[in-house]
Amino acid sequence: MGNRYAELQRYTGETKIDLAFEVDGEGKSNIDTGVPFMNHMLDLFTKHGHFDLTVKADGDVDVDDHHTTEDLGIVLGMALKEALGDKKGIKRYGSFFVPMDDTLAQVVVDLSNRPHFEMRGEFKAQKVGTFDTELVYEFLWKFALEARMNLHVIIHYGQNTHHMIEAVFKAMARAIDEATTIDPRVKGVPSTKGML
Repeated sequence: MGNRYAELQRYTGETKIDLAFEVDGEGKSNIDTGVPFMNHMLDLFTKHGHFDLTVKADGDVDVDDHHTTEDLGIVLGMALKEALGDKKGIKRYGSFFVPMDDTLAQVVVDLSNRPHFEMRGEFKAQKVGTFDTELVYEFLWKFALEARMNLHVIIHYGQNTHHMIEAVFKAMARAIDEATTIDPRVKGVPSTKGML
């Protein structure tokens, strides 16, 4: 299996992000994004996926949280892709349901090298605290794009927007954990094409 780890920097005129990601971690996180709600979501993602994640982000949050949240998705996706390398031996597919009080969320992933994102479900509120909930979509589709994965997010129902978003991040972590798991029955990459 080796050390499935990536360390990346991405500096633009809008954000500066330093990120380290380990697939086979212990759920340890050290996260400072300047966006408190994303700190919370990435901490949950790390814990529930049994990943290790260190993030330091400095962005133009005086404008709003958009650039930082979007760029976090980009860099985390790049890190996941790099950490997985040639993807030999992985299960490739993962699926998980997470209930959280009033909410039920489902996430299904295929680490296919064919990026696609679908999301079904509407958030009840436009903000959670100071965070614009429309940015969840921006984060997720940039994450899927840069990780080159097929990511489907379904919020079956829910009333509380915080619960809905939190259930999505937990379900996504657990689905990716399943998809990245090494299956000893898999010889090479899990594709009839011979590559992912």
